[in-house]
Amino acid sequence: MRVAILTFAILLLIVIILYIFLKEEKDRKLIKTATSLDRGTTSELELVLMLLKANFSPKAIFHDLYLARRDGGYCQIDLVLPTKVGIIVFEVKDYSGWIFGNGDQKNWTQVLSYGSVKHRFYNPILQNRNHIFDLKVKLTQFDRIPFYSVVVFFGNCEFKKLESIPKNVFLCKSDEVIDVVNQIVSNNQPANYSNKLQIINLLRNAVNNGANVHIRERHISDIKKMVSKRRFRMY
Repeated sequence: MRVAILTFAILLLIVIILYIFLKEEKDRKLIKTATSLDRGTTSELELVLMLLKANFSPKAIFHDLYLARRDGGYCQIDLVLPTKVGIIVFEVKDYSGWIFGNGDQKNWTQVLSYGSVKHRFYNPILQNRNHIFDLKVKLTQFDRIPFYSVVVFFGNCEFKKLESIPKNVFLCKSDEVIDVVNQIVSNNQPANYSNKLQIINLLRNAVNNGANVHIRERHISDIKKMVSKRRFRMY
C-alpha cells in the first residue's frame, strides 16, 4: 500500500513539473512574438505576456524603447501600446513594502520592516511624464493624439498614501493593469491619427536602438552620472 501511494505521489509530481515546464515554454514562445526574452526586466516581460493574453497584437506592443533625444542622449521607455484611442505609455516598477508619494513630489518613499527601513526613489509619474514629452517632441502629430500614462507596480507592495494623481495618469498594481487598459480603450473617443506609419516607424526604431550595445552602455553611463549629481545635491 505504501509503495503504491509513493509511486502515485512520484507520478503526480512528475506530471506537475511537466505541466509547469510546458506552460512556461508556451509563455516564452508567446512573449517572443512581441519582444526578446533578454530585453528589459522580468516584470516588463510579464506585462508583455499579460497584454498578449488579453488579445493585444504583438505588432502593437513596443517594449524596451531607447528614444533619441535632442541632446544626443536617450530616454529608455519600458513599454508603449498604440491603441485606437491614443498611445498608452507604461512605466513598470517592482517594489515591496509600503509606498508613499504625491503626484507632484520629486521623490517617493518605500517603507520596509514596518517603518524601520526607508528608501527614496524618483517619482514614476514624473518619470513617465518625461517619456511622454520626449515622444511628443519627435512628432508634431503627437500634439493631437491623446497620451495615457500607466504606472504599474509589480511585487508585494501596498499603496499607503498616494495623492494628487494627475488626469490621464493611471496608477495600479499588476493584477489591475489589464482592467485599466481596457478602461482606457472603452471610455475614450477614437484618436485622430494623421500618419500611423510615422508613429510605428518611430517606435520600431526606438526598439531597435535598444538592441545596440553602445546605445545601452551610453544610457547606463548617463543614468549613473545623473544619479551621482542628485546625491551630490542632497549633501
